[in-house]
Amino acid sequence: MKINDELGVTDLEQSLEQFWELSARKIKRIRKEYDTSQGSPVFTVEGKYTTRGWTEWTQGFQFGSEILQFDATGDAEFLEMGRKATVQKMAPHITHIGVHDHGFNNVSTYGALRRLAGEGRVEAEDWEKEFYELALKSTGAVQAARWTETADGGGFIYSFNGPHSLFVDTIRTIRALALSHRLGHLLYGEHDEPISLLGRLVEHARSTAKYSIYYGEGRDSYDIRGRTVHEAVFNTNDGQFRCPNSQQGYSPFSTWTRGLAWAMCGFAEQLEFLNEIDSAELEPYGGYDEIEAMMRKAARATCDFYIDHTSQDGIPYWDTGAPLLHKLGDYTAKPADPYNDYEPVDSSAAAIGAQGLLRLGHYLEAQGDESEGEKYWQAGLAVTRTLLGEPYLSTDEDHHGLLLHSVYHRPNGWDHIPEGEKIPCGESSMWGDYHVRELALYLTRILREAPYYTFFSAIKNKS
Repeated sequence: MKINDELGVTDLEQSLEQFWELSARKIKRIRKEYDTSQGSPVFTVEGKYTTRGWTEWTQGFQFGSEILQFDATGDAEFLEMGRKATVQKMAPHITHIGVHDHGFNNVSTYGALRRLAGEGRVEAEDWEKEFYELALKSTGAVQAARWTETADGGGFIYSFNGPHSLFVDTIRTIRALALSHRLGHLLYGEHDEPISLLGRLVEHARSTAKYSIYYGEGRDSYDIRGRTVHEAVFNTNDGQFRCPNSQQGYSPFSTWTRGLAWAMCGFAEQLEFLNEIDSAELEPYGGYDEIEAMMRKAARATCDFYIDHTSQDGIPYWDTGAPLLHKLGDYTAKPADPYNDYEPVDSSAAAIGAQGLLRLGHYLEAQGDESEGEKYWQAGLAVTRTLLGEPYLSTDEDHHGLLLHSVYHRPNGWDHIPEGEKIPCGESSMWGDYHVRELALYLTRILREAPYYTFFSAIKNKS
C-alpha cells in the first residue's frame, strides 16, 4: 500500500464530522426496521440487515455502536439506547460458556459504559458502576475457563469449534480477561484453585504469537513473515500442535485478511495494556521484557505484512491466496476494486487493521521508536481516509450498513452477490460497522485532544 507521510489527523476532520452524522442516521434506521426477534443483526442482504452465523457474536457490536455514537457526539439519545439494551439483552452473553467472543460482546457494551462512567461522561451512581464491574469480572472469568493446555507448558482459550481449536480472532477478545484482572478478579477452579486471569491472558497471547503467526523463520514452506493462520489445531490428548487450518480463509497456507487484522489490532492494544501492569505481576509469566518483546514482534510482523500485501489505497482482498486473485495482476500497485469479477475485498479487515496500525504507531513513538512508529501511524491514517469516502462509506439512506464491501464467510457462500455482479460486494457487516466507528472514535478523540481512548482507560485498577 502507499503511505502518505504528509497526511495528518486534521486532514480527516471534515470527513469524521460527516461520518458521525451519517452513522447516527444508520443506527436509528436499524432500530426502526430490524426485527430483533430474528436474532442479532450480522450482515446485510440488498442493504437490509439479516441474521446468520455460528453464534450470537454481533449483538454487542450493535449496542456498542450506539454507545460509541454517544461517545463521539454527546447525543444522550444514543447513550440511553445502548445502556437500556445492554441491561435488558446482554446478560446471556456474560455467562455464555460456548464461545470465544466475550471481548467482542461484553467489553463493547458493559466495558464501554463503565469506561464512560469513569471518565465522568455518564452520570452513574456507585451501584451502577458496580453492576458494570460485576459483568466485566464475570465475562473475563467465563472466557478464561475455556482453556486447553499445550505440550510446551502454555495454553489457549479455545474457539467454539472445541478444545482442539485456537482462533487468531481471540487475541482481541482477551481484553475481557484484561478488564476482569484490572478489577481484581480471579477465576477459581477445582478445589478452589485460584487461576490468574492475567496469566491466562499472557499464555493465550504467547500461544497465538507462536502458532498463529509466521516470522519468516522456516516454520514451513509457506513461512512468510507476518502471515497469519485462522485456526491452529492441537491434539487434545497430549497438547501437541498438529497443523494450521482455516475456517473463513481460502487455505491454511494463505492469509485470511480479517484474521490478520484481528492480530494487528489485538496485539497492539495488549501492548498498551501491558504498560498499565505492575512489572512484578508479570514475573511469574516470563517478565515484562519477554512478554513485551513477544507482543511487539507479533504486532510489527502482522502490520508489516498488511502494508506489503494490501492494495495501494490500504484495502485488502479477503485472502492473500484467493484462487482468482492472480487475474487482477499486481493488486498492491493500484487501488482495490470492490466491483471486480474475481475476488471480493474485505473493508471490515481494513477497519480493524487500521486501528492496529494506529495503535502500534502511537505505542512505538511513545517508546522512543519514532521512525517506525510514524510508518505505522501514517499507514493507519491512509487506510482511514480511504474508508471514510466512496465507495466504502455507505451514503444511501435506505441501506442499513455504514461500511460497504465487507465479507463474512466466502467459503460457505454466506455473502450476497448482487444481480449483475460476480462476487460479493456492496454489503455491510455489524462488526465492520462497529469497528469503523471505533476507528473514527479513536481519531475523533485525538482530534479533540480528549483523553487517549483504550478499552481499559478510566477503569480503575484494583488488581
